[in-house]
Amino acid sequence: MEARYIVSCLCEQVKIKVSEVEPTLAHCHCSMCQKFHGAAFSTFVEVKNSNIEWLSGKELLSEYVADNQTKRSFCSNCGSSLLFESKYNRQVNTIELSLACFETVPEHILPTDHIYVESKVGWIELNDGLPQYQLHRLSLND
Repeated sequence: MEARYIVSCLCEQVKIKVSEVEPTLAHCHCSMCQKFHGAAFSTFVEVKNSNIEWLSGKELLSEYVADNQTKRSFCSNCGSSLLFESKYNRQVNTIELSLACFETVPEHILPTDHIYVESKVGWIELNDGLPQYQLHRLSLND
């Protein structure tokens, strides 16, 4: 697999090679993403499972499974928030990778929308013209 992108954690012990990303790139404002990232929102890019290859550190991943069965994975060494997987992802064989963990973020990878804006923090004003969804744009949001 030819690497187009490398995704890594802060300590660089977890590394993932990505050959292609999906066009879906959302800023998620749900309260779980806020806590997982320690930020006002998270930005994940969707990738087909067949387009990722683990280079190192898979054994260092720890995961948190929420009541809605979403799974968030992070480096157990440095704490970097790396992966997100929902019921929808499992059904379509994709995973979501934290865009902030891409070593080089290509200019053509742009956000498509804001999701779960019902949980948006009050001090953020969304005026970038992207579509906003109170929950999720998909019917399979868990």
